[in-house]
This record gives sequence, C-alpha cells and structure tokens, in this order.
Amino acid sequence: MVEYMKEVAKLGGELTMDERNLLSVAYKNVVGTRRASWRIISSIEQKEEHKKSEKHVGKIREYRSKIEKELEDVCKDVLQVLDDYLIKKAETGESKVFYHKMKGDYHRYLAEFASGDKRKDAASSAHDAYKSATDVAQTELTPTHPIRLGLALNFSVFYYEILNSPDRACHLAKQAFDDAIAELDSLSEESYRDSTLIMQLLRDNLTLWTSSDSGEAEADAAAPKDATDAAPKAETAEAAPPAEESK
Repeated sequence: MVEYMKEVAKLGGELTMDERNLLSVAYKNVVGTRRASWRIISSIEQKEEHKKSEKHVGKIREYRSKIEKELEDVCKDVLQVLDDYLIKKAETGESKVFYHKMKGDYHRYLAEFASGDKRKDAASSAHDAYKSATDVAQTELTPTHPIRLGLALNFSVFYYEILNSPDRACHLAKQAFDDAIAELDSLSEESYRDSTLIMQLLRDNLTLWTSSDSGEAEADAAAPKDATDAAPKAETAEAAPPAEESK
C-alpha cells in the first residue's frame, strides 16, 4: 500500500482526509513493526551486555543495525514525500497540521536510534516540524480537534523521550487536555470518539510521567503512548512507549 499511496501523493493537489489517513497508516504499518523490534532487540542487547556475553552481543548488534538501516530508509522515504509533494500543496489547516506533525513524527523516529550529531539534527528537525504544526493548529483548529490533540500528544512524547524534558512534556500534555476539557460541550458527535480517546492517552501519559519514583521504573517498561495507540480517523495515531498517536 505504501507504493500505491506514494503515487497518489505524487499526483499533486490536496489529498482527502481518507487519502491522508491511508498514506499515514501505510507507512505506520511499515515503521511500527520495526520500531517495536528495535525496542525489543535493544532491551535484549542490554541484558546480554550485563551478562558479558560477547558472542551473543555481537549477533544482536548486527541485527539491530539491520533494523536501524530499514527504519532509516523508511523514514527518509516518508520525509521526502512530505517535503517534495504534500506540505507544499497543503491548503487547509487540517492538512497543514497533519503533514507537519507527520514530519515531526518521522524525524522523531530517526532520533530514537540515532546518536551524536545525527540524533541532534533529527531532534532539531522534529522540533521544528512539531512547532510549525502547533502554530497552525492553535489558530486554525479547535482545542478538541483530534488532529490538534494528536499533535499535542506526540509533541509531548517527543519532549519526554527525545529531549528528556519531563516538565515540558507534562506542561504541554496538561495544557492540551485542559483546553479540550474546557470546550468538551462543543465537541461534535463525529469526532467525539477520536478526541476523547486521545484525551485519555494524554491523561495516561501524565499519570505515567508524574508517578512516584517507584512507579517510574514501570513507566519505562510501559513507555508513554502516542497517537499511534489511538489511530483516530482524522489522523493515524501511533504506538510507542508512552502513548502516542497512531496516525
């Protein structure tokens, strides 16, 4: 489906909401399994290093490198499609936020396994993309809009996991949650399920991040959630350690 949706994107013009979601889900399916594999193999690698099992560690590192190369290729492919075809053609507030958020997500995925200058560059690019999306979202989308909520969810995960800034992560997530709660009565029936689901993920992460020291060890294992865990119609959430949006 990835190749098909790439061709659709290259046709030019504004994609419909369904087309955006299909594109997002197509890439999410490809990158999601590899991100999960990378987390598992990295955990195994740490355990084997602790055991000083050099023979096993060597093979594990080789496999981890293979996964990282695949992840890098997929992320760069998505980012090229976004930069070359989609962002420049975006006309509505929804599509602008959607694409810039997606750009931030895939730079974040690169930062998850990169190191040194590569990690720094990926993190900087992710932050810039999330910031661009936020600037548009705050002026063109309501606080209860699922795409705006999904952006806040994933941006807060970025602060927590990539920039190691729990205070900023919690502030962003709480602000988005509180703003949405204040306008919950005006939430349309069409987006009620998607919006409330992402709000729950925001609250789950806040609980995770503000838990006691004893609970934080468990939080690391659970990882926060991002839009991937919600995968709403208006956006394809994504699953990660903390809750993130799936789209």
